[in-house]
Amino acid sequence: MTSLVQAFSKSLAMTVLSEIGDKTFFAAAILAMRHPRKLVLLGCLAALIVMTILSAVVGWAAPNLISRKWTHHITTVLFFGFGLWSLWDGYMEDGEAEELAEVEAKLDADWKANPGTVKGGNKTDDDSKKERQPFLTQFFSPIFLKAFSITFFGEWGDKSQLATIGLAADENPFGVVLGGILGQALCTTAAVLGGKSLACQISEKIVALSGGVLFIVFGIQSLLSTVES
Repeated sequence: MTSLVQAFSKSLAMTVLSEIGDKTFFAAAILAMRHPRKLVLLGCLAALIVMTILSAVVGWAAPNLISRKWTHHITTVLFFGFGLWSLWDGYMEDGEAEELAEVEAKLDADWKANPGTVKGGNKTDDDSKKERQPFLTQFFSPIFLKAFSITFFGEWGDKSQLATIGLAADENPFGVVLGGILGQALCTTAAVLGGKSLACQISEKIVALSGGVLFIVFGIQSLLSTVES
């Protein structure tokens, strides 16, 4: 039970600090301004849950392919590496919401290339129409699939995914999955409900520095812990 709680706590803290201010966080906020929030939330959460489970499975399987001693050392190096990476990103950050502007520009270009959904006043009507659709049908809607694909491929190979793999290799994988899913749900819900107004209030510099410190702490803890045989 202790290992489960520890893995859950680590995964929750790591996920929240990794995802707040991340590109997928900003993408969810912007998508929710232009499409029905429920579909955007469902699409983003589905992608993040699938990604979290896949990452945890890879991490859980790693000790069966490589010795637990080596996976432990690799995880320790990953934590220190991601910590230094995040600290460097935070140090180089000039305080402007660069990622938000980058994501918004990319989505704007996509809308111009594929016009179809009208922004602004029609969103309320769109929301009510979607509410009348059968629940399962909404999973095949273009908006759900778009939110899913943007989030899934945005997270693929991301620092948070690799960190989840490393954490699952060294901790209880069930705790990692539960903590990761809860963290993803909290961040994504905040992004969808808060929209761009919330996204603009987030300091990418502080988030990066906080995440870097957390990764370094995980690295030190992993370095000092004994490897289970």
